[in-house]
Amino acid sequence: VAFWVFIGIPVSFLGSLLMMPLLGVSLNLITLFAFIVALGIVVDDAIVTGENIYTHMRKTESGLDAAINGTKEVAVPVTFGVLTTVAAFSAIGFVEGRLGAIFSQIPVVVIPILLFSLIESKFVLPAHLKHLKIIKDKNRKTNAFQRFQENFADGFERIILMYFQPLLKRCIKAKFSTFIIFWGLLLIVLGGIFSGRIGWTFWPRVPSETVVVNITMPVGTPFSVTNSHINRMTEAAQQIKDKYTNKDTGNSAIMHILSRVGLGSNRSNQGKVLFELVPPQDRVVDVNSQDILKEWRKLIGTIPGAEQITFRAEIGRASDPFDIELRSNDLSQMEVVSELVKDRMASHPAIFDINDSLSRGRTEVRLELKPEAHLMGVSKADITQQVRQSFFGLETQRIQRGRDDVRVIIRLPIEKRTSLSDLSSILINTTEGGQIPLSTLAILSPNTSPTSIRRIDGYRTLNINADLDKKSGDVTAITKDLRAHLEEISTQFPNVQYKFAGESEEQEKSFTSLLFGLMGVFFIIYCLLAIPFKSYSQPTVVMSIIPFGLIGAVIGHVLLGMNLTMMSMLGLLAFVGVTVNDSLVLVDYINKRREEGVDVYDAIINAGAARFRPVMLTSLTTFIGLIPLLFEKATQAQFLKPMAVSLGFGIMFATFSTLILVPVHYILLHRLKEVSREKFIQTKQYIFS
Repeated sequence: VAFWVFIGIPVSFLGSLLMMPLLGVSLNLITLFAFIVALGIVVDDAIVTGENIYTHMRKTESGLDAAINGTKEVAVPVTFGVLTTVAAFSAIGFVEGRLGAIFSQIPVVVIPILLFSLIESKFVLPAHLKHLKIIKDKNRKTNAFQRFQENFADGFERIILMYFQPLLKRCIKAKFSTFIIFWGLLLIVLGGIFSGRIGWTFWPRVPSETVVVNITMPVGTPFSVTNSHINRMTEAAQQIKDKYTNKDTGNSAIMHILSRVGLGSNRSNQGKVLFELVPPQDRVVDVNSQDILKEWRKLIGTIPGAEQITFRAEIGRASDPFDIELRSNDLSQMEVVSELVKDRMASHPAIFDINDSLSRGRTEVRLELKPEAHLMGVSKADITQQVRQSFFGLETQRIQRGRDDVRVIIRLPIEKRTSLSDLSSILINTTEGGQIPLSTLAILSPNTSPTSIRRIDGYRTLNINADLDKKSGDVTAITKDLRAHLEEISTQFPNVQYKFAGESEEQEKSFTSLLFGLMGVFFIIYCLLAIPFKSYSQPTVVMSIIPFGLIGAVIGHVLLGMNLTMMSMLGLLAFVGVTVNDSLVLVDYINKRREEGVDVYDAIINAGAARFRPVMLTSLTTFIGLIPLLFEKATQAQFLKPMAVSLGFGIMFATFSTLILVPVHYILLHRLKEVSREKFIQTKQYIFS
């Protein structure tokens, strides 16, 4: 049985691989992660079907009858269970923003896997299992492995009967206490999240295998000046490499150092230094790129005159943790507000790399005409045109040489266009045919001008960017403080508008789209559950287990020392379908026993024992399927771990909740219906009497 259930995994995976080109996705880090997530989920329907066929085979039925009856008995709950899982994964496709564009590939891979698995478990698996023969003679000769299997299976059933059933009976008898304990625990966890005691990071800071420092000097900075700063950074990088080099073996945590000045044409004011680290799984020295970056920042210190310095040592960076956009038509006020905000940011120790997008500009010379120029009939356009021709040149002729086009340009020699005095002494042609020095016709005043001007909706804009040490800094608390500070500043400078962009904007966009997606998914799941149950109230019993996955997810994050992230929320979305599947199978069994005339209490107790094994197996296979990712040390897997933790630990806790709380909720709903019916009858009798 285990072998034929397992065969459904490669069959379903091959089906999804066949569909990937048609759906426009390729094999990459995210789609491979989707296959890992589906590894344990894909066999859930096959486990329930195969286990039920095996149960029928242990009776007096033939293999064919057992395959048909066993499949038919669980066909409805298994089918709708898979459909609810499909609906849950489809919610990931509703996430907007940059993250949505990345993770929308997950449902495109997982949903075909689930559908192929459903087809395989309904038509192919029963055809294989009908040929199995179970020897019921206990006196037959068996090998050691068979004896181990039988002893384990018998021991598993004894645990169900000796420990689980008595526990379930006590919980049902003390149904109100059980209800209060579980929901009280959920409220405690929610309180920890909203109070900030349980850490939250929208996007985790995953150490990469490269550390990069980019420097931007004022526009026009000579190559030699920028190069001297780059050499200083390179020397600091070499010191760190020497520090993390094993003197005995010569192995270092840092493999290569690269420096570069002049990023692109006419960019002598920009440069970068980076070094590549050994992959973490092969690293001899226990250090990560974030720790190295902190040391490198201290060694480099401050760079005099630098407009912007950025330090990067992480992968999957969505945007800056803090990005405040200012808008105004009064540039002077906007600059004052910018300095006040940057001072406030600097007061938080966890914030670093504070920069703004206001271009400091480069030096320029402005020409203002003197009265003499007007008397001589010389306009500003005449002067600027002749100055341009003198310095940049005037094209006088083009010569065709083979396939080349040679341009002949006339301009002043290099020794006469290198200083401000050369500019002042340029001879300007007048309308009367004479030549007069530029200093006689115009006033030359040195000034600065921005190299770029950004406008949105007609307003000048300025962005203040900053990075954050997410281990020691609370994004939510700091954002709240900055909002309060900006509200206070806006009363003094009413012409300056502000807006939080960056991660704050991305987080708001993602959560808003996710909320609407969840509402739609929950409605679809409710409708899918209402169809097989033929009830409007019983779907609430199944869906009531969904919030308890959060408890397991939080426990998993705390045990592994991780903060909750956006990836954790996506993991909880994937968890919804799996836990609904387990609850659906349990409630369906209770309903069938009640249709046979069994008392509701006995039906619940019998369902708990009969469905304990398939519910436990579906959860264990999902959790075990995620173990390789949970213990993976490779850099590329680190930012995917929160999703695996939420899904794995959430399912394990929700399994316990399903086996205990679903029966409790079922008996409470039944009791509520009885009380409502009695009240209705009493009211009806009172009215007609």
